[in-house]
Amino acid sequence: MAFDKSLDKELFSETAEFETSKLTVSVFSYNEGQAKMQLSRMVLNPDNGEYKWSKLGRIFKDEAEAIIPLMQKALEAMN
Repeated sequence: MAFDKSLDKELFSETAEFETSKLTVSVFSYNEGQAKMQLSRMVLNPDNGEYKWSKLGRIFKDEAEAIIPLMQKALEAMN
């Protein structure tokens, strides 16, 4: 069965913004299934001022400090 975006329900989403990037913590439930947390990064393209998706990978200390409270909120949304 292929992924159907219409079955993917967003239960929570908050973003921490930085100078040249932003990290988003979200919770989704697919087809009324178990909730899952998602972490994503968007980086600012200096040429056009638009954000584009980027691999999250490693994070700096200030990024971790900013998203840990968001992850706590996301955990509450998963109950």
